[in-house]
Order: sequence, then C-alpha cells, then structure tokens
Amino acid sequence: MNNLKKLFSDIGYLEYVEGFLTESRKQRFLEILNNRTKHFTVVMEDVYQLHNTSAVMRSCEVFGVQDLCVIEQKFGKKIDKEIALGAEKWVDIHRYNSNQNCIDDLRSKGYRIVATTPHVKANYLEDFDITEPAAIFFGTEKSGLSEDIMEQADAFIKIPMVGFTESLNISVSAAITIQNLTTRLRNSSVDWKLKDEELIEKRIDWGRKSIKDIDFVTERYFEAKNK
Repeated sequence: MNNLKKLFSDIGYLEYVEGFLTESRKQRFLEILNNRTKHFTVVMEDVYQLHNTSAVMRSCEVFGVQDLCVIEQKFGKKIDKEIALGAEKWVDIHRYNSNQNCIDDLRSKGYRIVATTPHVKANYLEDFDITEPAAIFFGTEKSGLSEDIMEQADAFIKIPMVGFTESLNISVSAAITIQNLTTRLRNSSVDWKLKDEELIEKRIDWGRKSIKDIDFVTERYFEAKNK
C-alpha cells in the first residue's frame, strides 16, 4: 500500500505508465486536467435517490470539479454507472459516515462550508464570492440540508427562481450551481487550477485506469527499477 501511494508522485512511474498510452490519449488527459479544479468541492448529504448521486457526479465531471463528497449517515450508496456514464473513473469520491466528520475534514483543508437553500437569507449565485475555496453542500429536495450543517455553514447560496415552486430536484440544482460557479471561476483571476503535484497524481491515476492488467504492468516497473 505504501509503495502504491508513493507511485502517485513518482515521475519515473508516470513516464512508464504513459508509455502504454497513445499520444492522443495523453494529450486529452492534459487538456481535461488543465480545466480541473479543487477550488470548489461538492457535498451531498444523505441523498436517498441513487440516480441523483450519479447525476451530480456527472455534473462535477462535465464542469471540471475534481472532488465529490458523499455523506452516508443514513443511506448506503453505490454508483449508478448507467447515469454516471463513466464519470466515476474521473471524479474523486470521498465518503463520510457523519456530517461532522465531513465538515471537520473540509475545514482542515481550508474550505468554507456553504449551504444551498432557498429558505433563508442567502446570496444569489451571481453574488457569491468565489475567491476563497468552498465546499458546496446539497440536501434532499424534500427536507433540504440538516440543521447541524445549516448551523455550521459559513455562507448560504440560492438559485434565483421566479415561479410558484420553491425547490428544484437536487441533480438539477447541483448542475446549475456547479456550472455557474465554475464558469465565473474560469473567467476570474483566482488561482483555481490543480497544483503540479496534483496534476502528476491524476495523470498517473487516469493512466492506470486506462491500462488492462495494471497490476502486472506495475510489477514489471518495480522489477526494472530494482535491477
């Protein structure tokens, strides 16, 4: 396990793995990673409907958010691959067994806790300050986010709505929010891109996921390296 962890920062291993990829594949990875960000992360709190979890993951992938956090305090989850359409390979999923563990971990990484809600005084999306890293929390369509998350939130945001209905399906709400914030981020002067070490890690990760018999390939790398 320790050897595998070290591999994700090993430039020699990166070159070795990418030797099994086509030039077009390597270039595609670089193009996509150039638009990836960890400036924002998305958090889903106990969303019961499986298809919503998968759809939000797909929105993260499409709009370039690398990390998706899933709190599984009440309901177990699995990925609906038909809806995710492969997004589970390219988005990093972080699972938590309690709201507090999730909040504490994200705060330790420098994220503000931002709750999405139409029911309290909140900033509209276009007015939200994007300069600081933020974890955007989404709750269920029926009951929204839990009280403990609402009480610990640093900020609140909402989508402008002018109809009779006060809520959107979570997957729709997340897609609108992620698209708005990431578009504004890319048009800003904020340093939002992945760091060099993060780029290396993801190039290795994605390269490994593109190679059949990767365990055998990795063993060959160690054998050659130790000669």
